[in-house]
Amino acid sequence: MRTSKWAILAYVAVTLFGILAALPNVLPLAVQQQYAAFLPVKPVTLGLDLKGGSHLVLEVDAAGLRKARLNTLLDDIRGALRGVRLPTSSARIAGDTIAVKIPDPADREKVMPKIQELAVQTGTLGFGTVTSDIDVTTADDTITVKLTEAGLTERMTAAVDQSLEIIRRRVDQVGVAEPLIQRVGSDRILVQLPGLQDPTHLRELLGSTAQMSFHMVDTSVDPNSPNPPPRGVDILPGANDGGKYAVESRVAIAGERLADAKAGFNQQTNEPIVSFTFDSQGARQFAEITRDNVGLPFAIVLDDKVLTAPRINEPITGGQGQISGNFTAQEATVLSALLRSGALPAPLTIIEERSVGPNLGSDSIRMGIYTGLAGFALVVTLMVVLYGAWGMIANLGLLLHTILTVGVLGMLGSTLTLPGIAGIILGIGMAVDANILINARIREETEGGAGAMKALDIGFNKAYATIIDSNVTTLSGTILLFMFGTGPVRGFAITMMLGIVISMFTSITVVRLAMREVVVRRKMKKLEIPSLFGGVPHLPQISFMKGRFVAIGMSAFLSVSSVILFFHPGLNYGIDFVGGIQVEATSKNEIDLAKLRGELEGLHLGEVALQEFGQNKSVLIRIQRQPGGEQEQTVALNKIKDSVAQVIPDSSFERTEVVGPTISAELARSGFLAVALAMLAILLYIWWRFEWHFAVGAIAVLLLDITKTIGFFALTGIDFNLTAIAALLTMIGYSVNDKVVVYDRMRENLRKYKTMPFSDLIDMSINQVLARCIFTSMATAFSLVPMAIWGGDAVKSFAWPMIFGVIVATTSSIYIGGPILLFLSRWWKDREATRAPGTELAKS
Repeated sequence: MRTSKWAILAYVAVTLFGILAALPNVLPLAVQQQYAAFLPVKPVTLGLDLKGGSHLVLEVDAAGLRKARLNTLLDDIRGALRGVRLPTSSARIAGDTIAVKIPDPADREKVMPKIQELAVQTGTLGFGTVTSDIDVTTADDTITVKLTEAGLTERMTAAVDQSLEIIRRRVDQVGVAEPLIQRVGSDRILVQLPGLQDPTHLRELLGSTAQMSFHMVDTSVDPNSPNPPPRGVDILPGANDGGKYAVESRVAIAGERLADAKAGFNQQTNEPIVSFTFDSQGARQFAEITRDNVGLPFAIVLDDKVLTAPRINEPITGGQGQISGNFTAQEATVLSALLRSGALPAPLTIIEERSVGPNLGSDSIRMGIYTGLAGFALVVTLMVVLYGAWGMIANLGLLLHTILTVGVLGMLGSTLTLPGIAGIILGIGMAVDANILINARIREETEGGAGAMKALDIGFNKAYATIIDSNVTTLSGTILLFMFGTGPVRGFAITMMLGIVISMFTSITVVRLAMREVVVRRKMKKLEIPSLFGGVPHLPQISFMKGRFVAIGMSAFLSVSSVILFFHPGLNYGIDFVGGIQVEATSKNEIDLAKLRGELEGLHLGEVALQEFGQNKSVLIRIQRQPGGEQEQTVALNKIKDSVAQVIPDSSFERTEVVGPTISAELARSGFLAVALAMLAILLYIWWRFEWHFAVGAIAVLLLDITKTIGFFALTGIDFNLTAIAALLTMIGYSVNDKVVVYDRMRENLRKYKTMPFSDLIDMSINQVLARCIFTSMATAFSLVPMAIWGGDAVKSFAWPMIFGVIVATTSSIYIGGPILLFLSRWWKDREATRAPGTELAKS
């Protein structure tokens, strides 16, 4: 079959554009800038785990938003009651509603329209119908005001949008380059800040609501009295001095009246201060208050904490003032930034925090490049050994596959993470599978007497359907991983998806054209694909079905043992799933683990796990999830860092991770749901492409493979986290890929040898694809071995389980898949045979 010139031109154009798109990633920055007009895309953006930085996920407090709306509504309703001369005490908050009790029907009729006027339209539901943010009903002598879901949803949307803008302004104040701030879902905000190693001040900057207000201090009330304060007075703690203040509840001046705030130093004491300026209305109010209250203390309150309470010595008419206290220069800068950017509409809770130091990031890049090159070299060597000069054509396709993957990542604007690099490396190993299938088919056709061109065309055509089926099953797992994964794991899914799709182009189209060109130019009559050492030795014919009971027995024993290991000692769940705190610290000197453990245990934060590595100069600290919400996790992290700094004065924090209970529960649910859906998708696809017993057989073998891999995690104690879920899903795709190759050959042989006993046909089919299964497993394992040995902790929970999974998947495809399929086929035939006599009897 000839390929048209237009198709060849299209292939060449796609290839050249892909190479040009990948080119910026290897050019120096100066060259990139010089030729920027000629380069189609920018270099691939590196993730925080490669270049260092901080990653935070913040959640808008829905309960706080609801409470704020109820309080505002209560004040408005009491204002309406005052307007019609009714007691304000008639209105009160009852749970999630406001109850207004008015015994007189005439008074109720009078105030009802006033309350209904407080409703705010939230948009249309369709057909011109307008909905309200409150629902007002009357029962007996009580008017009930309830917040509607439509109103709360719209307020949440508005709060997130407003919070996004305020966060952008706050981040700009601290001068972080190229921040990523975006909305995630309906109530969350993702903040990624490259290069920021210690997010402590940023956490304070983003987590603070910055609700600032000015109040008079009631000097007649003792703030330390055990008795409750009188009505209209609140006892608030000091932000810096640890004292207490009796502050009037009424706001004298709202924080919205601030026009500007700047950090500076007191010229007399040289202490850090924050100077502020009111707008015109605030300046008038400030002048009136200071004129009427000379000699009395005046409290400046931020988020229900008293920053300072200076005494008014004289009227201040210029609309300016200053906040002083026990500030550091950094705290004064953060406070001024908070005041300038404005108050958040609702509290933000940091539910996930991860940071990576630049040293660890550069090490990760170096490890990724070295392990990638090593894996690529091993795969290239294997292909040359197996197929000689023809293997070099396959290697050309592999090189182009890698270049195009990087180029497409740049075109999509994707972020490359360390798991993403792992995905590219694994993609190289799995892309070889198509070439191994094709070469095996060509060898078979040549042995059958076909000429060079015929063997080439038939070999590619026969391998094509198998390649499609195997890639679709692998793709289903990576798509689900992308849908349910998060952060770097999604980066792995993207590179794997791209690798699978691009391999269809490079392995089938480009390699086919190259091989065809060689055949035509050399005028070959016979297409032989010898190994590097000459002839191709044939593997002995093995009767796998004779040993099926031993194979299934061994597999069942290993799977049952793995289930027992799952319950005891169990999996070593990472903080992705159980929540908690993980800190990696390094020092120039050897670390005294015993002293560090004693210091950390003295914090009473629960179980402390220390793991020493890097010539006893690095330590990984793990602390269990703290009781309470996300705020408690942040407090614990600060305590851990302080303790480490005391024991190791020259310590630097290379990596910190804080995962709260909300995120950990969601990650665990999403991870296991992805595995379940992948199994279902594979079942349906194989059922559609083959027959029901093929699908059921594949799932049965897959469950055995999964249990053994879970047992491997339990036995080795490798972290079971989101990266492990990625390994599990990839292993599922690879395992099914193997089964599909075997099933496809069985289906082909069923059409050829209709009278052959099924057990003999299974044996023959497995023997025909045995070499392919072994060679593909070797290629995939070779690509992973350097990553497992030198890739570091970040990919260890992926690489070693994947190597184990590849071995398990290959052995199960050879020894387990066939016997289970034979059992299901015989069971179905026996079932049909027992039903047939009964059917005949009924008919007669």
